[in-house]
Amino acid sequence: MFITKDDLYFYNQGKLYDSYRIFGAHLIKNEDGTIKGTRFTVWAPHAKEVNVLGEFNNYQAWVHNLTKIDDTGVWSILVESAQEWHLYKYQIKTHDGRELYKSDPYAFFSAERPETMSKVYDLEGYNWNDSVYMLERNQSPSYEEQMSIYEVHVGSWMTKPTGDFNKYNELVDHLIPYLLENGYTHVELMPIVEHPLDQSWGYQGTGYYSATSRFGVPKDLMYFVDRCHQNNIKVILDWVPGHICKDAHGLYMFAGEPLYEYSEEWKRENVVWGTANLDLGKGEVQSFLISNALYWMKNFHIDGFRIDAVSNLIYFLGDSSHGVNEGALSFLRNLSTQVFAYFDNALLIAEDSTSFPKVTHPVDQGGLGFNYKWNMGWMNDTLEYFSKDPVYRKFHHHEITFGLTYAFSENFVLPLSHDEVVHGKNLLLIRCLVITGKNSLITEL
Repeated sequence: MFITKDDLYFYNQGKLYDSYRIFGAHLIKNEDGTIKGTRFTVWAPHAKEVNVLGEFNNYQAWVHNLTKIDDTGVWSILVESAQEWHLYKYQIKTHDGRELYKSDPYAFFSAERPETMSKVYDLEGYNWNDSVYMLERNQSPSYEEQMSIYEVHVGSWMTKPTGDFNKYNELVDHLIPYLLENGYTHVELMPIVEHPLDQSWGYQGTGYYSATSRFGVPKDLMYFVDRCHQNNIKVILDWVPGHICKDAHGLYMFAGEPLYEYSEEWKRENVVWGTANLDLGKGEVQSFLISNALYWMKNFHIDGFRIDAVSNLIYFLGDSSHGVNEGALSFLRNLSTQVFAYFDNALLIAEDSTSFPKVTHPVDQGGLGFNYKWNMGWMNDTLEYFSKDPVYRKFHHHEITFGLTYAFSENFVLPLSHDEVVHGKNLLLIRCLVITGKNSLITEL
């Protein structure tokens, strides 16, 4: 289906919740299933000209010029020679004479790093085998079930002797037995969106709709989720809607000017992380992100999300002195409303270190709509307490008891996660060795 005036209206209003249906690269098929070509559609309102280059035109951008189909800056073209797996990228010419080469914001697949091109990919065709699980999960209220979450970075959980990453589908025979043996009910995948730098763990993404190619093709991820579900293990994605990677091929300054991100520099530039903050109050950005959450749920059967850096959303730059970000609050309420409208037993967990009220309260009761909140304070205080020499712990009992003063203000998850490894902190292994008094092992490490 091609884009309609209604689609454009709702997209601009932040209410087109399946925007991936029309944006990006879509294979167009004849009635007999043969491929007629690929339609490319992109939002670039500041562009003077938009072209698409790829394997189908020998990377000659001048061959295929997109047509601007409306005043809001949506460009589109049908390229009959473009087939599945073909590499492509947009060439965007600005009014001041620059030529930018951008990956597709809605690409379903991407070339493996260090390459930065998008790939035409057909999401259809995977045969799911989790129908029993999917039926039962719809009848099992999330608040009434045990929840023990295992956090996994796909790239480093179990590397091959060669140092290469395992693929999504290669993990299942090792990871699933481990989860079952240790009583885990959920697995949380640290960000699996396309990203250029391995060391970022996926938190600085460039392709929100593209399951990163370093771990396989999208249908490999479908297989991973499918196998987890067949073993009654729920799958949560670590999702980063707040900020983006600033690499030249990504969303940043997409058409030469701020588009997905804030226009004001102080709101946009996240100096600490080296990223750019998305303008969550903008209608097109809300359509892009809420569609993305539903995209993972509908196409990959994902059970929920851990939303990263919610404190950075609630307050500008995560600093309460800058004031509450009303646009971001509107986005979060809209997100939770749409997620639970699609699947009312979904998990929506806020990784939030603030004391902002009613994060896990329903939207119709003035809350943000999350059903759980990552208790960052409990994790920090508990690890700090037990990492102290037992002789001195009696002077720090408040680190253990303080959490009780707010324990019932929200629905909390008590995590021991990667957050306590980064920013100069010790590995959890070393902290645990301190707790158990294995100081000699620490020296050897």
